[in-house]
Parts: sequence; structure tokens; C-alpha cells
Amino acid sequence: MSISIGAHVDQTDPIAEARARQAPLVQFFLGDPQGYKGPEFAYAGGAEGLRADAEAAGIDLYVHAPYIVNVATTNNRIRIPSRKLLQQHVDAAASIGAKGLIVHGGHVNKDDDPAKGFDNWRKAVEATDLKLPLLIENTAGGDNAMTRYLERIAGVWEAISTTEQFDMVGFCLDTCHAHAGGNDLQTVVDDVRRITGRIDLVHCNDSRDDFDSGADRHANFGHGRIDPELLATVVRDAGAPVVCETPGGAEEHRADFDWLRERI
Repeated sequence: MSISIGAHVDQTDPIAEARARQAPLVQFFLGDPQGYKGPEFAYAGGAEGLRADAEAAGIDLYVHAPYIVNVATTNNRIRIPSRKLLQQHVDAAASIGAKGLIVHGGHVNKDDDPAKGFDNWRKAVEATDLKLPLLIENTAGGDNAMTRYLERIAGVWEAISTTEQFDMVGFCLDTCHAHAGGNDLQTVVDDVRRITGRIDLVHCNDSRDDFDSGADRHANFGHGRIDPELLATVVRDAGAPVVCETPGGAEEHRADFDWLRERI
């Protein structure tokens, strides 16, 4: 089975990072993952140079939006800057020819009705000019999360299904988050597809912590708490490109790629 496997890398030179891993794709941040400052291009050739060099090298680029983006929240001081930041990263990711922008599902406050979060997602999709696929990712922790539990993912999808740009919204399935979030990896691919109709990208990560722990701590393959066969099954069944967000550099990532390829 031919599945493209790459890794999350530093954004200074994603092309060199991809070559060091012999990977056909890489994912990276554009700027500070914990800040509202907006996207930055660290690549020496700037956005245009990165786009041209990636195309010439045949390397697919994926951009991960900052972790702090939370378009679901009822807190205006977070939601409004989050929407602005999301649009900035959509624009920046599109400018380098990225295949998708990955964004976490976010959460509402403890006493909020989850339906408010679903509707805020609808409003965010309507308010954003999606110039490339927006891939919503499942998350590991928090009872108020929008994409930890399947029924919450279903709520988000039902809300955004009424938007004009619905076809531009996809799904990124993270194996560590699914495991730590309490979702059965034996059925998660079918469960997610039943809700979203699609899986566009897999974040394949082992988990340092136990099932349903709510802890988002990635581990290298075979060094965590996820059954190796289950990890491989998710990748096989999803049939989507894979980004490994496992610890280490090129050497560790190549070892993870080999481990995974042996099993799929």
C-alpha cells in the first residue's frame, strides 16, 4: 500500500527537512504556535521561494495553525482574535501552495452549552475566505472540547454543513489524540467517516499516556501506550497522507517511518 508519510518539522527550511527524512511531505508552523502575532516566513526565499522550491522538489506542504486558535469559544477576547489569526494563516498557507491548514477544534467554557461552540464554528467557516482546505483536527483533552468526542465532532459537522464553503472543510485524524481522548482506534476511522464523510490527513503518533487519559503527549512508535497493530490499522484504513508528530529529528523520524511502513 502506497501512503505518503512525512513529519512535522521546523519551518526555517522545510525542503531540507523533507530531504533529510526522504519524505514526500512535511508539516510546520508559520510563526509562533502560542502567539497572536500572525504568520511569519522564516524560509530564506520567502513565501514565493518556498512555494517554487517545494513544487520543484515534489514536496507537499501542510501548515498547522497556532494552538491558541479557538473559534468555538464564547469569549469574545479569544474568539475574535482567533478568527483573524485563522484568516491570516489561511492566506499565508495558500501563498506557499500548502495542501491544507490544520486547526484544532477548540472548546467552550465549562458552563456553556456545546451548541454555542458548534454555531461559532459555523460562523467562523462563513466568515473565513477559505483559499485552501481547512482540516479540523480531533483533540485529546477537556470535557468542553469540540472535537474530543465523536458526538461533538458530529455537532460541529452538522453546524458547518449549512455553509457555502463546507466542501473546503476536511478532517485531520490524530491517533494519539483519539486514544487519549477515549475513542476506540479499532473503529475510529469508520466512526469519523460516518460523521464527516472524509479523512484528509492522519497525524500518526503513539501516546505516552493511557487510553482516555485526556493527555496530549506524543511518543515514538513502539514506545507508547497504543497497540502497534492498531496504529497501523488506522493508517491503512484511513488511506490518507500521514504526518508523524513524534519526538526527535530526522533520524528518529526515519526510524518511525520504517516502523510504520513495515506494518502497513
